[in-house]
Amino acid sequence: MKIMPAGRPAEPPHQESRRGRPRPVLRTRRAALAFTLAGAGALTGAGVFAHVLPRAGHGSPAPGPVASSGPAPSPGSPGIGDPLMPLAGNGGYTVRHYMLDFDWRAPRTPFPAGATISATATQPLSRFDLDFAGNALHTVTVDGTPATAVRDGDELVVTPAHPIPRGGTFTVRVAYTADPAQHRHRADAIQDYGWVPTADGTVICAQPDGAKMIFPANDHPSLRAPVTFRITTPPGLSAVANGRLVTTVRRPGGRTTWTYDSEQPIAAQLVQLAIGRFTFADSTGPRGLPLRDVVPDGLVGDTQEVRSLTPKHLAWLEQRLGPYPFRRYGVLVGDTDLPVALETQSLSVLPKDDLTGDQVDAERNLVHELTHHWTGDSVAVRRWSDLWLSEGHARFYERLYSDEHGGVALEDAMRAAYEQHDQWRHDQGAPAEPTEPTLFKVMRYDGSALVLFALREKVGEETFARIERSWVTTYRGRAAGTRDFVALASRVAGEDLKPFLTPWLYGPRTPPMPGHPDWSVDPVED
Repeated sequence: MKIMPAGRPAEPPHQESRRGRPRPVLRTRRAALAFTLAGAGALTGAGVFAHVLPRAGHGSPAPGPVASSGPAPSPGSPGIGDPLMPLAGNGGYTVRHYMLDFDWRAPRTPFPAGATISATATQPLSRFDLDFAGNALHTVTVDGTPATAVRDGDELVVTPAHPIPRGGTFTVRVAYTADPAQHRHRADAIQDYGWVPTADGTVICAQPDGAKMIFPANDHPSLRAPVTFRITTPPGLSAVANGRLVTTVRRPGGRTTWTYDSEQPIAAQLVQLAIGRFTFADSTGPRGLPLRDVVPDGLVGDTQEVRSLTPKHLAWLEQRLGPYPFRRYGVLVGDTDLPVALETQSLSVLPKDDLTGDQVDAERNLVHELTHHWTGDSVAVRRWSDLWLSEGHARFYERLYSDEHGGVALEDAMRAAYEQHDQWRHDQGAPAEPTEPTLFKVMRYDGSALVLFALREKVGEETFARIERSWVTTYRGRAAGTRDFVALASRVAGEDLKPFLTPWLYGPRTPPMPGHPDWSVDPVED
């Protein structure tokens, strides 16, 4: 995800987009609506019977037979233990595949939706959670049998008719009415996220934990699964999602169903689906890589010049990070005032204003989101505190590219960041020590790019280049964290870099910059 102030840099790197008051995310214990579920697969409220039940305490077994040997079935945990977002993701199972069905009607208008989730139990399960917020729930089944579903804040607690054995595969079907006006707000770079309405449709910004407003999910950046999308649109509207267009099927009344396959596993926060009056612009990149831009009809000409630079950006990044890690790429132009761009996998979304102003700024945005496909999308962060590895790399290569193509010199940008680094540490935590409210503050951007710059100054450009290529190659398609990066950098450099990197990544004071004894840090102001 990219933030930058409007206008051409000579910008001070501490500026951020306009922010508002964050909306707290609280887990609540409340009387929850439990659905006695009949008529699985229905996408409307007809035939739904509901009664009010309190949520049972953890450890209560599901009804039905229980095996007499081995561990007794127990509830999957409602989170995977991320200290910054304790309820992100869910324990007790892994998702093997999502099938998402959306029967779109109009902007801000609720519509029928469904999710089919194929999963494998990693423990004997009496019940399990899905991350799912808002939306009108209708039916939930497990392996075709009605299940009990209880809401507890942003958790949907599902109790199947019978326990699921460890290693057992199972299929959950959730029918609901989606609310495309649903969104939340953060007081950092993210600002508004979830469903983002456009004049004739929508785009999705799910980062960091907004996927639960779109579909029931196992929502943590380290957790990935393939996704199939089936999106039905009214006449005159198109749909797009991550990956490859598989089929388009005409329906009665001029409606069309668009089926997309993500092709590779994807984290819930990186899901993209957009609806609107679009032009699809196909081309090829390095080594014949399929490129597909998706542009609102009225913005094709205004954005064509900068969009045509994607093959050059790909070639430049491949020289430094190796082959692009996915099967296709493209830019989705958002006809919205949203002040952020987002690295949704294989189809980055960039607001129209990012692409219609100064070319240097436009290229910085494009390179930033493209870089994430190596660091953040392919190499996922293990925990949210590792976000510096994603945003810091994207900012570093964005600024390096800009340095070489008419923008602010990298060294000037890093010196300005160095001067403010103690203040950022004071206000926002060290690069690898964010709090949840400061997760997407500028320390994770220029402040974390500065760590990579310091490492390059320490080990030299050639060794740094080998570290970077080894990082994205070793952990391609996997999740990795700060300890992994420090260990890998040490192996490649042939020296223990932990004593050097630890004070850069943690703690209250900024270390001296190698090779720049004249650089100084501004005093901290409370």
